[in-house]
Amino acid sequence: MRTLVIGASEKKERYSNKAIRKLLRYGHEVVPLALRAGEVKSLHFETGFPDLSDIHTITLYIGPQRQKPYYDYIIGLHPKRIIFNPGTENRELMELVSEKGIETISNCTLVMLDTGLF
Repeated sequence: MRTLVIGASEKKERYSNKAIRKLLRYGHEVVPLALRAGEVKSLHFETGFPDLSDIHTITLYIGPQRQKPYYDYIIGLHPKRIIFNPGTENRELMELVSEKGIETISNCTLVMLDTGLF
């Protein structure tokens, strides 16, 4: 399934970087999105609000204070679900996307992958 990672980082110690690597290891198609250009495992980061389709899952790695500019973009992608990783939980965004029929999950993508819940 195609997964958008919002908050991608080239830094190996960052959880978004670990998530990109693990998603690839588990055979998922990954689209990393970041504020600036970069890459992980030869995947170049998208920047801005790229025109994407067929996004099944969005996994967030940006805090609630930085999410507001992404609200319309996220809703417009029509994902099936959004994973709010620890520290990214945002009641306002959760309510907005839930009203659009998008599932919200408060969990860790890394743990979900390792336990078969992804």
